[in-house]
Amino acid sequence: MNLKIPVGLLEATRLVRGGKIREATAAIQSALRGGGAEPAAERRYAVGDPIEGFCRVVDERPRRHDPGRFVTCSYSNGAGARQYKTYIPATHRANVAAPLLVMLHGCKQGPDDFAAATRMNSLAEEHGFIVVYPAQSGKANVSKCWNWFQGQHQQRDVGEPSLIADITREVVAAYGLDAKRVYIAGLSAGGAMSAVMGATYPELYAAVGVHSGLAYAAARDLPSAFAAMRGEKSKRVRRRPRDAASANGVPTIVFHGDSDTTVHPSNLDDVVEQASPEAAAKAHGNTFAQRERDVERGEAGGRAYTRTTHRDATGKTIMEQWLVHGAAHAWSGGSVEGSYSDPSGPDASREMLRFFLQHQNTR
Repeated sequence: MNLKIPVGLLEATRLVRGGKIREATAAIQSALRGGGAEPAAERRYAVGDPIEGFCRVVDERPRRHDPGRFVTCSYSNGAGARQYKTYIPATHRANVAAPLLVMLHGCKQGPDDFAAATRMNSLAEEHGFIVVYPAQSGKANVSKCWNWFQGQHQQRDVGEPSLIADITREVVAAYGLDAKRVYIAGLSAGGAMSAVMGATYPELYAAVGVHSGLAYAAARDLPSAFAAMRGEKSKRVRRRPRDAASANGVPTIVFHGDSDTTVHPSNLDDVVEQASPEAAAKAHGNTFAQRERDVERGEAGGRAYTRTTHRDATGKTIMEQWLVHGAAHAWSGGSVEGSYSDPSGPDASREMLRFFLQHQNTR
């Protein structure tokens, strides 16, 4: 999908499909003059209306406490179909190229549950970005886990990665967002799939967040997935996709509780090692400059933590790893309104957002 298509032309397409030819003509003329379409925050879609491409509105209901709109859409490509929910804050205007955050839920979760657990919609209102929550299908995985551990879902332009990438592009185009400021984060299986997306689509995502997840290609089937979750090492864990990985790596922030009995905390180090610029450079046969590393020990939300910050030769932060002491398999500093969320500990949502907004994609 061409991300440079003016949002006004996308709106014109929607109007034509709805039989509103006069309105579509006005939208095209406005786009050609350089004007914008109707501001997205004020635009209303009816159930069944196409937004753009394959996306059709399935439902639009505001969540409790959220002043913006939470729109449910359906998207399909050759790999199948998935629903996704997009939160458009009340402060959003189409003429402002806002950032986009893609949030991938964990097993036995969904967009509403994950949004509640992370409070990311509230942060979207506060900081002016849009959030999209792709939803895993129960038909694709009975526990609604993203299939990060299967080889067919660890490649570019096929399987679930292609669906998530296309949904990302769809939302960027439909709302006229800043394609250089697109970020992705997830919890558990969603965190592992976020690592997959960073490895296979480095030109699409400016930074990656992995909470209680695993490294790219840490497993190739269900038995090796359970082994990786137990912390058992595999020779295949370290590999990066040479044909897709950026020579510079994708900036990454990782959270993990050291009392996590579902995904062993050693996976935190695996994610950081694999996402490092050194690993990316080696995958391309290049040399690399040593990075600087700072270790900070502190306390937040009633839990101690150890934060390791990695900086490049210019002093820019390129990776952060947060080990939260005493925390189990749950989103740190989250809300009790959602599942797999621990209200204690540092606020992973705010820390990830702070990290993300430092980075723009230059690929």
